[in-house]
Amino acid sequence: MLRLANFIDNQHLPPASGEYLDVFEPATGEVYAHAPRSDAADVELAVAAAQRAFPAWAATPAAERARLMFRLADLIDENLDALAAAESRDTGKPISLARTVDIPRSASNFRFFAGAILHSGGDFHETDQPAVGGPLHALNYTLRRPRGVAGLISPWNLPLYLLSWKIAPAIATGNTCVAKPSEVTPVTASMLGHLVSQAGIPHGVVNILHGEGRPCGSTLIEHPSVPTLSFTGSTAVGKWIAAAAGERLKRVSLELGGKNPFIIFPDADLDAAVSTALRAAFTNQGQVCLCGSRLLVHASVFQRVLDGMLAGVASLRPADPSDPATTFGALVSKPHLDKVARIVDQARALGATIHCGGTRPASLPARCRSGFFYEPTIISGLDPSCSVERDEIFGPVVTLQPFETDEEALALANGTDYGLAASVFTSGLTRAHRLAEQLHAGVVWINCWMVRDLRTPFGGMKASGVGREGGAEALRFFTEPRNVCIRI
Repeated sequence: MLRLANFIDNQHLPPASGEYLDVFEPATGEVYAHAPRSDAADVELAVAAAQRAFPAWAATPAAERARLMFRLADLIDENLDALAAAESRDTGKPISLARTVDIPRSASNFRFFAGAILHSGGDFHETDQPAVGGPLHALNYTLRRPRGVAGLISPWNLPLYLLSWKIAPAIATGNTCVAKPSEVTPVTASMLGHLVSQAGIPHGVVNILHGEGRPCGSTLIEHPSVPTLSFTGSTAVGKWIAAAAGERLKRVSLELGGKNPFIIFPDADLDAAVSTALRAAFTNQGQVCLCGSRLLVHASVFQRVLDGMLAGVASLRPADPSDPATTFGALVSKPHLDKVARIVDQARALGATIHCGGTRPASLPARCRSGFFYEPTIISGLDPSCSVERDEIFGPVVTLQPFETDEEALALANGTDYGLAASVFTSGLTRAHRLAEQLHAGVVWINCWMVRDLRTPFGGMKASGVGREGGAEALRFFTEPRNVCIRI
């Protein structure tokens, strides 16, 4: 049985309470590891370590910080197979997905921000302002300085990828951090602690705590010595964090839920649209905040798209995630499996048509028969205003709605409380630009999905969060501007 430790001040420490949490392997439904159940005492220890490390790390030249981060990225690459196996076992996702996407992108995060910090600069303004006695000439320049200890809380669906996306800009800009990965998927974060030590990153710069939202996460959020918070997770928790941070005047970035529309017009390349819609709906069993979970299709091509989706789903058979040939794995936990099944049952009760799926798989490998698997599911016939169409499911369930006009498509797309991402498939350039401007989404993809450039800002609108991550936005988020004015 694997027993994990907290990573504090470059030491692997047991929880102060001596208590541990069970970690389940989604593919089997069995406990395979124990993670610390950290509490306020562990948070205090980690924050103190980060505070001690901050002055020296903030004063470390950018080139040296970048060198250490490049080394950490290399170590992630060197441990690709072990990290991918751990992530697949932790999350239930196919090992092929972890090996080709999650782990390589984690290394890329560290490389991108290591390079970015070498090329970032401040602002400079020449000031010519009329004043009594003649013009006043001054030079203004803006310094950007690290803010201190950053509290970083990441989710279970992309555990190492999203954790690294927070840690990398925080430490690149000279901050230290206390990171809390999801207690459901803690193993790759624990492995990252070992790699941080091997890379030579100084003691206390990166600290990793395992534990539940309460008391571990809440103590970190409310801690008076943690002025910066970055959270990715549910909208409900994000609202609480926003309130708690607001009371304490903390800077906060919240990347929350999504109910993302995927719109197909009749002039689209339908083969490309359907194959992309399949990926957008069912990658990582639909457990991606950017998934296209609402398929909005022009009535004239509705049946063709539905038939194409059903044909594609036939190749997505749930199977053992550890098998490199598997393309569809398990859901992350039993409670999450129950939630997805409950929502599909609700759709049935509302009179929806279940075109495929809607149940647990009838056949699985022997070792996986108690695992948390659910069939990829396609549903139509629901009222767009019902909760199934409006609330985030975060599972392998896609709903279809027909539309007749561009205006109707736009109204359907914007008809939820969320605003994270949207995809539009059309050959009409004018339509594409018009919808991109009118869609209530922080990310709009035209004739593609999940094409990411780390230089661009990332984040949502409405209930999908506040703040932006990625690129220069992340570097600004983790630094404080200081304006200097010199009269000449």
